[in-house]
Amino acid sequence: MERIAESTKATIDFFGKNVTYVNVMRNMSVSCDCEGVAAAPVVTPNVGILASLDILAVDQACIDLLYAMKEEDHHDLVERIETRHGLRQLSYMKELGMGNDKYVLIDLDNDEVRITPAEAIAHVVPFEG
Repeated sequence: MERIAESTKATIDFFGKNVTYVNVMRNMSVSCDCEGVAAAPVVTPNVGILASLDILAVDQACIDLLYAMKEEDHHDLVERIETRHGLRQLSYMKELGMGNDKYVLIDLDNDEVRITPAEAIAHVVPFEG
């Protein structure tokens, strides 16, 4: 996980403030996107799209949204992240000074109000595959 964070930091350092980070929390499975049609089936509800000028903030928000889901909606993905030490990537990004793990969620669909992770996932529909 450290090498992934380090290579990302090198890219960020090169491009500076000219980067926007967009994470799409849709059709999430335990597999990497690179597996294409061979990927494991989708296991979580579709949450939406998160964006930030801070890579650590947006990644931390995605993890917090995942953990805010019901156990049956996030179990497989959380298990994969934890057994592969995936949260280490976030802590190492913080150690490298790649951003801030504190953030504010703003719901652009509802008058730009501030919301909590629990509010953000309150109306997601469990995935049925």
